[in-house]
Amino acid sequence: QVQLVESGGGSVQPGGSLRLSCAASGFVISRYAMSWYRQAPGKERELVADIPYVGGSTNYADSVKGRFTISQDNAYNTVSLQMNSLKPEDTAVYYCKAKFGTGYWGQGTQVTVSS
Repeated sequence: QVQLVESGGGSVQPGGSLRLSCAASGFVISRYAMSWYRQAPGKERELVADIPYVGGSTNYADSVKGRFTISQDNAYNTVSLQMNSLKPEDTAVYYCKAKFGTGYWGQGTQVTVSS
């Protein structure tokens, strides 16, 4: 059974940092592309970053380039998103996605950036 569980969200002031983690079970993340998406209130879900399963390079939305870093830890079967220099416009629910089959989503974790 495929399961994705996000953690690490919270409230932070502008300029702060958070590290999100996505713990995967039921499959091996190193065999599939993994992504982070986010959805702000009243907006569509958008791709934030993704990491290919073999070769290639990571990909980032223009709005987060240079501030966010996606990585994976195969030993712990987790995918992380390091978020630095956070802005109020980064406020959203962040979701982890496994890109195989029809796609699998986690339940999301709330990130709020506010002074």
